[in-house]
Amino acid sequence: MEIETIKGRLEFLREAEKLKDVLRSAHTSSGRAESTAEHSWRLCLMVMVFADQLAHLDVLKVLKMCVIHDLGEAINGDIPAVSQALFPNKGEQERNDLLSLTRTLDDRLQAEVLALWDDYERAQSPEALAVKALDKLETLLQHNQGKNPPGFDYEFNLAYGKRYTDADPLFQLLRSLIDEGTREKIIINRKACDE
Repeated sequence: MEIETIKGRLEFLREAEKLKDVLRSAHTSSGRAESTAEHSWRLCLMVMVFADQLAHLDVLKVLKMCVIHDLGEAINGDIPAVSQALFPNKGEQERNDLLSLTRTLDDRLQAEVLALWDDYERAQSPEALAVKALDKLETLLQHNQGKNPPGFDYEFNLAYGKRYTDADPLFQLLRSLIDEGTREKIIINRKACDE
């Protein structure tokens, strides 16, 4: 491998590190704001944990897609799921940010990253549909597990991403179990507001 290719890849990794500082609206179980990098990590862990149920998919492609699905957020940050309808150009902005972020990569690697992201964004392949579903499920799981601020909108979770999670029996089952936790959080949240 040429030294310039290595330098370009190292520069990309330096830029991608910014994702560690991009905070999401979700909170960890200790109450700290979750980073996008932490979300992506647990999304990959979910794939590993359920890989035996995803044998019909290219699991390496799924993992790669999980790693890069929010990578563009390293530039302009995360838009919370509850606010995404207010940003109709979110996908275009993230793709432009990803282009900027990958500018130092060699052409082949940049093309691979962009193709994975485009597939995810358009939900074109079975792998992309699985990542879309798991992305939503990880978010819901974190919302239920996190120590969220008072007035957190758990009701939103019950509809969030259903078109993806309803597309596969495994994701439907995971969703039903996570939704049980969401309903419990709604009851607890209402009681806390009434006190």
